[in-house]
Order: sequence, then structure tokens, then C-alpha cells
Amino acid sequence: MPSPKLIPLVLSDAERASLEALSRKRTASQSLAGRARVILACAEEGGVAPLTRVAARTGLSRESVRKWRVRFVERRLDGLGDAPRPGAARKITDEQVEVLVTRTLTEKGRGQDSHWSTRSMAAETGLSQSSVSRIWRAFGLKPHVVETWKLSTDPEFIGKVRDVVGLYMSPPENALVLCVDEKSQIQALDRTAPCLPMLPTTPARMTHDYVRNGTTSLFAALDLASGSVIAQPYRRHRHQEFLRFLKLIDTAVPNGLELHLVLDNYATHKTPAIHQWLLKHPRFHLHFTPTSSSWMNLVERWFAELTNRKLRRSAHRSVTELETDIRKWINEWNKDPKPFVWTKSADEILETLAAYCQRIIDSGH
Repeated sequence: MPSPKLIPLVLSDAERASLEALSRKRTASQSLAGRARVILACAEEGGVAPLTRVAARTGLSRESVRKWRVRFVERRLDGLGDAPRPGAARKITDEQVEVLVTRTLTEKGRGQDSHWSTRSMAAETGLSQSSVSRIWRAFGLKPHVVETWKLSTDPEFIGKVRDVVGLYMSPPENALVLCVDEKSQIQALDRTAPCLPMLPTTPARMTHDYVRNGTTSLFAALDLASGSVIAQPYRRHRHQEFLRFLKLIDTAVPNGLELHLVLDNYATHKTPAIHQWLLKHPRFHLHFTPTSSSWMNLVERWFAELTNRKLRRSAHRSVTELETDIRKWINEWNKDPKPFVWTKSADEILETLAAYCQRIIDSGH
């Protein structure tokens, strides 16, 4: 129940429009945008939304929510600004900051540069390099950083997400859920000189160049419940090898258990030979991840462990030596396996994706 001490917070149409604009404006101060979201949340439920509920939604403390609510009730929009603080007068105005942030977000670098640097922006705006750096840090801007992303175009994306996530979060009884995939083109690399061990104040060192001694592919099935792995390296990466791996799984898992396999849409998983074999082994049930969504297959997380803890810093003189080394590492893993726990529901994933798509549409780029 709302607190009886709360004065109803009623917004005019103009105030609501201003607050919504502030909460969405990417060039606005993030603290100011957060305060606008607090007031919008407080104005719900007839203007007496409980402070605890608003705090949970906005990520602020209950006292912070109370503070900005009171200031808005007393001074309206003017109450959301920062109070003057003691000290030397500012030399950089809000207008200069807004111009710098806006240009950083909307323009390419000076001349033919693809992005701004602190020096080029300082020369363009007349501010010092350290001032540009401080403003960028305050707004979380990193023009030199680029992250990659890809959206799935699978027409059955929503259905597949719900299928796979439902399998992760509510596995069927009397069944084993296995995340299956192949790590192809694992190279047997040998350094051109011996690796130097780590010493006090000096990290381990190895030559940047290497000699390739062949490749192998690792087929792996991660048990969702226990974290143990069924794996087998093969020199080639065809449907014949995948069929042999399915037979290996069939042999390794007791007959009384149903098998639910999560795997991607690679062509070798859907050949007529595979289809015919699956018809003869009805305990196998395949669940395909959406295209361009390998992040949904938990065995990819296990492949990252294999790469980081074994392959990246190893040296092998032959493919046979590489495969032997991988088998030894997997045997050690299976002595004390660690399952990977999926925590996000399908609805949370789809909501996050919808919000990201909206950001792309509204970005102005």
C-alpha cells in the first residue's frame, strides 16, 4: 500500500513530455535522465506509487527516490538540476559540453578519420585534451572502441528461443539434455622458439610467429545437468563424422534415457543419412538454435574454457600430439565437471532484444 504521507504527484502534459524527452535524450546528463525516469515512475498509480517499488525499478535507493520526488513537488522541473557547489567557477559551459558530446555521437573524426581522438576533438572545439578526456569519461564515451553484433534473421527465431531456453530451465524427466557442437579447424601450432617461463616481475613469453602442423575438429556434447562432456576429435568435419559421434553418444548414454540434443543449423546435421539414422533411434530429439545464435548453445561456453585454459598457450608438433593433449584435458575436466547454469528466461531475452532493436531505430545513425 502507498504511504499515507505521500503527496500525489500529478504531471501536466508539458511536464510529462519534457521528462520523457529527458529520459530518452542520449546527449543529456545520465544523472538528469535517471531523475526524469524516477519522476515518471512516481507519477504512476495516481501519483502515489510506493517509493520502494520505484527504487527497485530505477536502481536507486529509497531515500534518493524520496529526495528527487520532494524536490520535484516543490520546484517542478527546476528541482531536478544539481545545486550550486562551492569552489572555483567552471571554465567550460554546459553549452560547450553539449556541443562536444553531440559532435562525438553524430559526426565522424576530423578530416578523413573514422572516429575522434582526444587530440583531434580538442583541436576542433578549442578545449584542452584533458578536458575532452574528462568529459568523455563522464558520459561513458569511447570513440576508439567498436563492438560487433548480429541479429538473427531466422523466421522461427521466437519459437526456437522458447524451445531451447525452456529445455535449459525446465529439463524433461528421465532424459538427458546434451548441448552438441563442433569446434573445427583446431590448429596444431608449434612456436619457432622455446617458450620462456614466468619469472618475478616478468610474464611468460612466447614467439609471436609459429609453425602450423595440421588441424583437427572436436565434436563435443555437454551434459546440461552435470557439466560432463562426451567428446571425440576427428580429422574431417562432414556428416559422416557427425553420424559417428551420434553413435558414440548412443553407446555412452544408458538406453533408458531419452536424449535431447541442442545444436545449430549446420548442414551436416540435416543430411538424409542423419535423418534416416534418427528415424531408427527415436530416443534422440533435436532442438535447433536460431541461425546466427550460437551464444544459445552452452557447449560454446565450454569451448571457451578449452581455448582459454589449454589451447591458447599450448604448442604441439603434430595433430596426434594435439588430439592426445585435448583428450587428457577433457579427462581431467570430467573428474570434476562444472555445469553452466542458464538464468535468463525466454521473455527476458526477447525483451532485451526488442529494446536493443528500438535503440538502433532511434539512434539517428
